[in-house]
Amino acid sequence: MQELIASIYLFLKSGHVIFMVFWLAGLFMLPRQCIYMLDHEPGSAGEAKWATRMGKLRAIILTPSLIIVWVLGLTMAYGGGWFSSGWLHAKLTLVLVLTGYHGWLVGQTKKMARGERPLSEKTLRMIGEVPGLLLVLIVVLVYLKPF
Repeated sequence: MQELIASIYLFLKSGHVIFMVFWLAGLFMLPRQCIYMLDHEPGSAGEAKWATRMGKLRAIILTPSLIIVWVLGLTMAYGGGWFSSGWLHAKLTLVLVLTGYHGWLVGQTKKMARGERPLSEKTLRMIGEVPGLLLVLIVVLVYLKPF
């Protein structure tokens, strides 16, 4: 199995990076869409429009990309024999945090779609930076493999 993975490694890596970009783009967009939704009263047509947009972003881009990133990443880690590497443990920890952030943010958007307003605009702006910070750390770990 590892031989097969090695033979298609560059395709796996390409797919992993492509879907990571899609996933992160969605995570950057979702808090911004929440901010736009705040301008509309609960139950209004404008709120419904943003709720639909957020639902499509989650269903079409975010969740499928998350799944593909995990599958391709774990496949490459297995094929490369990296599970004993410290850098991979650190990376997986950060990706787990990012996955948790994804789930938490999805929950917040569903609350907003029900008319709740659990987060302020300032909070949404601040949490919108989380994926970028985690991305920087993850890329450094992957490319430098410091441990």
